[in-house]
Amino acid sequence: MQLLKDKLNIDFMGKRKHALMVSAVLIVVSIVAMAARGLNLGIDFTGGTLVEVGYSDSVQLEPVRGALLANGLDDAIVQHFGTSRDVLIRLPVEESDRDKSSLSNKVIHALEPTGSPEVRRVEFVGPQVGGELRDKGGLAMLYALFGILVYVALRFEWRFSLGSVAALVHDVVLVVGFFALTQTEFDLTVLAALLAVIGYSLNDTIVVFDRIRENFRRIRKATSEGVINTSINQTLSRTLMTSITTLLVLIALFLFGGEVIHAFSIALIVGVLVGTYSSIYVASTSLLALDVSKEHLMPVESANRSDDGSQV
Repeated sequence: MQLLKDKLNIDFMGKRKHALMVSAVLIVVSIVAMAARGLNLGIDFTGGTLVEVGYSDSVQLEPVRGALLANGLDDAIVQHFGTSRDVLIRLPVEESDRDKSSLSNKVIHALEPTGSPEVRRVEFVGPQVGGELRDKGGLAMLYALFGILVYVALRFEWRFSLGSVAALVHDVVLVVGFFALTQTEFDLTVLAALLAVIGYSLNDTIVVFDRIRENFRRIRKATSEGVINTSINQTLSRTLMTSITTLLVLIALFLFGGEVIHAFSIALIVGVLVGTYSSIYVASTSLLALDVSKEHLMPVESANRSDDGSQV
């Protein structure tokens, strides 16, 4: 592995302009998708009713959807919950169906042709509560980004702080834009996945930044671009191994975890891919744009000396 690190000499920063163009296009597409199509918010944010029913035998979802549609429940979202005998039904807020007992009776009556369903749980989320969850979730992301800005500024230097936050904003915008473009349901699990993406991407960026700081102090003759290229190549194997092993777990969750966590696993898969890319190109490129150099990272007494040790 060490031999591979020593042999790697990929000119990442030489391709940074092309990478920035790709990022700019993706960000514009994401913003346009969010503005034009918006997010397909789940009942966690919009309010609505969740009904869990159980069957004695396995049941297909299409007959369940058809039965609900025939009884006027056009906007119902139906998915398996755990096993093929458990079905989760999500219903938007309706003026006529605010009473939980009447709604559950309506659902059971609609599902009678599909077998002998048993209502196990009925939960109602009011639109006011949903709006509050949405607002607090957005604030949680902003607080996380601000805390990261302060942490990286204290640990490294303010230029590194801006670079890391730029990469995190880039990741969040692209993941949210993906959900707006595909109209995949955006609920609390996806919001939790976004916060996890922020943590994952930051961890990846910190590893690269640590090596950049070390190499700026160790490699005195190289340019800033050369130091950053060397640092990315030295940490590339670690970055790829972490991303690949994480993706294997997330793909398994997506394939075998059931419909309930599909959106969660999709958000993390997209986030890991985007986060790996941004730690190499967005965060590191931001350092070059901010003109970081070894003088910014050397102790004051060392920065005032020439490379041969004499006082400047």
